[in-house]
Amino acid sequence: MSRSRERRVTSVDIARAIGVSQATVSNTINRPELVAEATRERVLTAMDRLGYVVNGSARTLRSGVSSTIGVLVLDVANPFWGDVIKGVESVASEAAFPLLIGSSNEDPDTESAALSSFDSQTVRGVLAAPTDPGLRPLRQMHARGTRVVLLDREDPEGVLPSVSVDHAHGAASAARHVIEAGHREIAFVNGSHRVAWCASRSAGVRDAAAGADDVRVHEIEMRGMSAEEGMRAVPRVRGLAPRVTAVLCANDMLALGVLKGLIAAGVRVPDDVSLVGYDDSIFASMISPALTTVRQDGQEIGRRAARLLLADDQGRETTRALQRPELVARGSVRRLSPRRNP
Repeated sequence: MSRSRERRVTSVDIARAIGVSQATVSNTINRPELVAEATRERVLTAMDRLGYVVNGSARTLRSGVSSTIGVLVLDVANPFWGDVIKGVESVASEAAFPLLIGSSNEDPDTESAALSSFDSQTVRGVLAAPTDPGLRPLRQMHARGTRVVLLDREDPEGVLPSVSVDHAHGAASAARHVIEAGHREIAFVNGSHRVAWCASRSAGVRDAAAGADDVRVHEIEMRGMSAEEGMRAVPRVRGLAPRVTAVLCANDMLALGVLKGLIAAGVRVPDDVSLVGYDDSIFASMISPALTTVRQDGQEIGRRAARLLLADDQGRETTRALQRPELVARGSVRRLSPRRNP
């Protein structure tokens, strides 16, 4: 191999190859919003063709800020958060920003440790689904100049930008669906109320129940929102039988665990108990019975949050983007006959 072919391709080489300035190549890498889309595509195509690799270490030394974006979610094993990360990655990759991904597992101490790790690596910004109700670690990072955008959570003080979902609306739509199907005794398997959207979904379920006649909600609060926690909730659900005829879950993973536990106990869904999840995860339509759930677009949340983080005017004005989820009715809810509803 010749010496010229061994040499690392530089931004100067990219600029000469397509007839643009080195500043244009630099802006494509560091501030893509300043470059016209057609020009940006030409630069990116040339980078791929010539094998250009962004030197993140050099860029960090020059600017004092890494090109890396820190992404902290509640549970990387949950398909919803996988969709959020995929959405973030689709935007970050266009700007040649790698991701540093962490999972808090819904634990404030783990969250704090992950954010400290991001901080020590001088990340460009952080996208985080927080567990700390006061957002203390994130507020500290923001005060030090790190860009922060909240995922699926709003800042009650209106300081940190956010991309979130109207969780109360989504949960209320799920509750109304089973109420309209004739169910009057409902179990709600939820996570900890310290997670803001668990509290919001609980409020939505209770608001829907309060607007109907003779409806009671029995909330079962679990330590986490995994399928394993859903299975652990089943004895408590069965302890409410035969009064409870419908089970709502705060996410699809809990619903999956509840379904597995009910089947193991010989309880039929939906013949004996109706079941509803939340998220519309990839498996929701594939299991039997297909799961009635509430759809929220995780990839769009990730894309909007990443764009907000990378926007040149981020921080000048607090932005609150709110999605409204929708119910997806499938086969896991049974309409009761009048005789089962006094």
